[in-house]
Order: sequence, then structure tokens, then C-alpha cells
Amino acid sequence: MEDLCKSSLTFFSDQQLCYADVLPPPEVRARIEIAVLNFLRILNSPEPAISLLPLINRRMSNSRVSRGLLTDVPWIFLSHSFCTSSLMKATAAKAFIRVWKVMEMCFQILVEGKRVTQRELFYKLLCTSPNYFSSQLQVNRTIQDVVALLRCSRFSLGIMASSRGLVAGRLLLQEPGKEEIDCGATGSSGHAISGDLSLLGNLVMRADARYIILVEKHAIFQRLVEDRVFNQIPSILITARGYPDIATRFLLHRMSRNFPELPILALVDWNPAGLAILCTFKFGSIGMGLEAYRYACNVKWLGLRGDDLELIPQESLTPLKPKDLQIAKSLISLEILPESYLQELALMTQSGCRAEIEALYFNGYDYLGKYIATKIVRANYI
Repeated sequence: MEDLCKSSLTFFSDQQLCYADVLPPPEVRARIEIAVLNFLRILNSPEPAISLLPLINRRMSNSRVSRGLLTDVPWIFLSHSFCTSSLMKATAAKAFIRVWKVMEMCFQILVEGKRVTQRELFYKLLCTSPNYFSSQLQVNRTIQDVVALLRCSRFSLGIMASSRGLVAGRLLLQEPGKEEIDCGATGSSGHAISGDLSLLGNLVMRADARYIILVEKHAIFQRLVEDRVFNQIPSILITARGYPDIATRFLLHRMSRNFPELPILALVDWNPAGLAILCTFKFGSIGMGLEAYRYACNVKWLGLRGDDLELIPQESLTPLKPKDLQIAKSLISLEILPESYLQELALMTQSGCRAEIEALYFNGYDYLGKYIATKIVRANYI
């Protein structure tokens, strides 16, 4: 225990760390204990005060771009800038208390050797501390505050990812001690991705695919699985059913490491939201800046793209919404997008239009597979 405390004291004194470690429960508990001891020490000092919580700043202004040592793929990370949360400011008092409440709950979870989802944690906190937690968003943000304070991953805190993801196609998965699962024989619903990152990390994976196809929408994923496109184009299909959850990102990252020769091709709507989903898989996200590098992978943009608009009738285009323009502005401000992505965004905003993947059905309900095959043959992805 003494060694763990020394390790944690070193951690708290080292302000250069700006990433989240994956740690065993004893080390996380030690970091929580040191945070409490530091708080009590200042509170009981000759000149007592309420100490500030030094949280790594998760704002856009603190984001940077880094490249891996073994790859040219960049990812988003957070620099060494800190912000503080104080009990003495009326606007921040509840947020300050929420951090300690979540840390207390995580400590109990780790002592009991349990894992909970963010949703389960929300209902527990709603029942025990209703004056401080009234929404899931408050819990999610507070979890990120705890990650920013302790600089350990949410999984290390005992918090499991709630997964919406599905995978299908030419992939065999096997959990330790269990039977192998053939993801090509799971029906149109695909195989549900577990939210347990430890389980995902221990999966044995085998594949005879040539591509990994990332699909934005659940309905499109189902259509491709029903058409067994993965047999026509030897591939693995994966979807997060919209904005990517951590478990789906983690599994995709693992597949990119296990099968580095397989290009990952994204099929998303031609609108800023579709591009934002692609970029989250590719670069990571500001909110997850402390852990982004654990999930990012080199995703290529298969479609829809601006040059695909000739494949669909003008009547299927819909006007951009105010939210689309906000997302476009946010993406441009990242200063990470390739020039080709910026050109696509400019075309979207100048035309004022958006196109959804379903518009390709104008060419027939079996057209999606042909479209993907044609794009691959042309190698027209970035």
C-alpha cells in the first residue's frame, strides 16, 4: 500500500501527464485516497481552505494533434492546460461536490470488485444524491471530470461502456474458455458488441476478410448483412448505430491492430454529422481527449461523397439544418481535417444540401453492395 501511495503522490505532483492510464483497482483506489487526503490536509491546515480540483482542460482550445510512433495516423489529445473546480463559486459548487460523490461511488465499486454502466451509476446517484444528480448528462460529465482529475480511464474506475454496436461478416470471435462465434452466421441483427472492455481486450479474433466496412446507420448495416455483402466483398461489417460508443470504437481499434493490412472504410451520410462520426472514429474526440488515443484508428472515407450526388435524384437532397452548420463549424475549428475533407464540407455548406445513404436505393434495393464494390475498385476513398 505504501508503494501505491508513493506512486499516486508522484502522479499528483507531476503536472505533465495529460492522458488516462489503464490501472489495476488498488492503484485507482490509492489515487482516490490521495485526493481525499490532500483535500483534508488543506482543510485542516493552520489556514484552512477549500482546495481547488485541478482538472485537465477539456475545451477545444486545449486540444492538440499527435501522431503515433508506429503510424502516420494522427489523433486528438489534450495539452497540459488545467482548469479548476471550486466549492467557493456558486456556479461550480454542485459540480465540485458531484466529483467527490462519483469518486466515492467508484471507490465502493472497486472495493466490491464490480463493474457498472454509466446508466446504472446514474440511477444509483439519483437515489442517493438527488440534490446533485438530476440527469444522465451530469453523471457523464462528472465521470470525465474524475478521469481528468485522477488521469485513469473510466474502465479503470469500474465503469463499463454501454454498447450499441454490432458486428457481422467474415470474423470469428472467441472469448477465453467459450465457443467460437461466427459473425457471418448471426442473422441480419449481427453480433452484439459487449460493453466490457476487458472482455473485448481478451477476444481471440480470426478473419479472412479484405476490408472492414464501418457503417453509420443500423438500417443500412442490416440491409448489407441481409444481402450478405460480406461474401460478395470479403469484409467485416461494424456499426455503432449512430454516434460511436466507446465499446465499438475499442473493438474497431483492436481489429485495426489485429488486422493491420485491412483498410477500414466508412459509409456515412453526406452531411456534417456523418463526417463528424467518421472523424470521431479516425481522430478521437475532445471530450475523450485523455483516452482518445486508445480508440482512434485509420478510417478511410468511402462514401457518401460529393461526387456521388450524380447517383441520386435532386429530389432526395434535403436542406442543411442549423445543427448541421454548427457541426461543420466545429469540425473546421479542429484544424486536423485533411484538405479533401474541408472541400467536402465547403461543398455541403455552399450547396446548403445533405444526402442520406438511403437515397442510393433510387438505383435499386440491391445497389448498396454494387456501390461499395465500385468505390473500392476505383480506390476512391481518403
